[in-house]
Amino acid sequence: MGEFLEVRLARSVIGASQRQKRTVRALGLRKIGQKVVHKDLPQIRGMVRKVAHLVEVREVEG
Repeated sequence: MGEFLEVRLARSVIGASQRQKRTVRALGLRKIGQKVVHKDLPQIRGMVRKVAHLVEVREVEG
């Protein structure tokens, strides 16, 4: 397991449920192609799992 996760919004949230839109927003993502880096925590992994069809994830070393 890497120290950090790089999360990229790969698909539009149009058509996604309100809950999924809020999860994407809570991850700090607004625009398609935008990347954010989060600590590799169970909470973040859970959020990513809920919107896995909208994002791409990569493990990065700090």
